[in-house]
Amino acid sequence: MNYHWNWGIFLEQVKSGDETYLDWLITGLGWTLAVSLTAWLLALSIGIAVGALRTTPSRLLVGLGNAWVELFRNIPLLVQMFLWFFVVPEFLPRDWSLWVKQEMPAKEFVTAALCLGFFTSARIAEQVRAGVGSLPRGQRDASLALGFTLPQSYRYVILPQALRIVIPPLTSEFMNVFKNSSVAFAIGVLELTFQARQMQEDSEQGIETYLAVTLLYFICAFSANRGMAWIEARTRVPGLIARTS
Repeated sequence: MNYHWNWGIFLEQVKSGDETYLDWLITGLGWTLAVSLTAWLLALSIGIAVGALRTTPSRLLVGLGNAWVELFRNIPLLVQMFLWFFVVPEFLPRDWSLWVKQEMPAKEFVTAALCLGFFTSARIAEQVRAGVGSLPRGQRDASLALGFTLPQSYRYVILPQALRIVIPPLTSEFMNVFKNSSVAFAIGVLELTFQARQMQEDSEQGIETYLAVTLLYFICAFSANRGMAWIEARTRVPGLIARTS
């Protein structure tokens, strides 16, 4: 292959400033972590709530939960990014719309975190629903017979067991959050993919650039996997969840 390898490119200065290409990648990694972790906290909170609503006796709450899941799960993430960034502000009241488009701090970051969080929450909600559905119905009936209200039954009896059951699929979703955050480059977030494209164009060392970015994404996803595995081991109840490798 007729290609000039230059692994020292990361320590060279960019052509239009005093930063190095490594600085660009570190900045991109920081934004990737910020978007991913913010989106994950949002997705986990909403996903657990929506998933629980879908298993309640109320048809209205079940319908609202189903609508949330179907809305955010069936539209491609990239399309949702564009909708939230370019379209939604146009439907807000005029003053709000102007504020969002012109004065909102960190608009790109907020939009990306919200969009990725809502998209992931729909997937988490489906997993939580399945986890609750896998529990014996007697769990809920017994807690209600003991005098718990329905919310208390979910808080103290049902969800603690269901969440332990769905930790393995939640691990996959946590890893996917880091990978899906790459879509945020499309609305101008300076995350890893954005910086990689910029570095490749500026340095013309595309192979080194994308190998480095691939490694960074792998480290993020693998760290998420090991973190969730630690949580699974710490919260496992014998007989409630199968051991995973």
